[in-house]
Amino acid sequence: MTAQLPASPVALSSLPALRPGPLGPTDARIPTGVGDFDSVAGGIPVGSVVLLAGEAGAGHQEFALTSATHLMFSYDAERLHRFYLGTVKGNFVYPAGVVYVSLTRSREQVIREVEISFEPTHHDSFVRHLTFHDLSSIYFSDTVVPRAWAQTSAPLLAQLAENSPSLGATDPLDAIVRAVEQDGNGNVVIVDSLTDLLVRRNLDTESILTLIKGLRRRAKEWGGVIYLLLSRGVAPAATEQALADSVDGVFSFSWTSHPMRSTRQRTMLIEKFMPVLAHVPHEHQGRFVIRVSALTGLVTTQYERI
Repeated sequence: MTAQLPASPVALSSLPALRPGPLGPTDARIPTGVGDFDSVAGGIPVGSVVLLAGEAGAGHQEFALTSATHLMFSYDAERLHRFYLGTVKGNFVYPAGVVYVSLTRSREQVIREVEISFEPTHHDSFVRHLTFHDLSSIYFSDTVVPRAWAQTSAPLLAQLAENSPSLGATDPLDAIVRAVEQDGNGNVVIVDSLTDLLVRRNLDTESILTLIKGLRRRAKEWGGVIYLLLSRGVAPAATEQALADSVDGVFSFSWTSHPMRSTRQRTMLIEKFMPVLAHVPHEHQGRFVIRVSALTGLVTTQYERI
């Protein structure tokens, strides 16, 4: 990007919001918040469940955070919103807020990571619209991790323990269901992460896949968008394929290198997403080269034919 970043914060925007409840027009889409990508792909359908799968540090977590933050700019940083998405055309609606469901990391950890990774406006907008579910006390129950290390005052967990002491207290899948059912309606939801579920003992792959398929069905009633984070290489190839088959779309992130250069770059590939790929021009159906910076978050810079 060559344009100068505008100052912030600024006045509230009057851009259309995605209201909780029945779905809007069938052609309504939610922008990802990554401007150049939305210009090409036209955003993603309301109610989508998207798997963000990537190599370590390749950009899948940064994509989710950038998307959530830039979408919230539509409410409280209008000039920044127009800087990133003002030239993108489409029948867009905007989620009401951000819901972050974490299995192993605390709210303070995630917010601190955003704070030291991106410029203050990203952090402020993210925190202002954030609802956080820390499920670590459930995830780490019946493990070697001491209870004191995973203590949380989250009201949802207290409710789980009271209502389902035999199930909720030790079942991360049940905790995820309750968290997204409570706050998923009309929001952008980040589930961090499927990797944690796949490596935890006493959780079978079939149950995880069934949960995701049910989530995909339910998300169509909520609207919004749900991002599921997954680190590549943790699960067998067959399991990764089954996960891909259970969601609406798959964005794959990887590190690539060039034989004539000493540096490497991050790239993003749309592996699966029929309503998105159908709108991507043929000449752009390759890898999106991406860049992550403290000032802009994640942006796409060019396209690379495969």
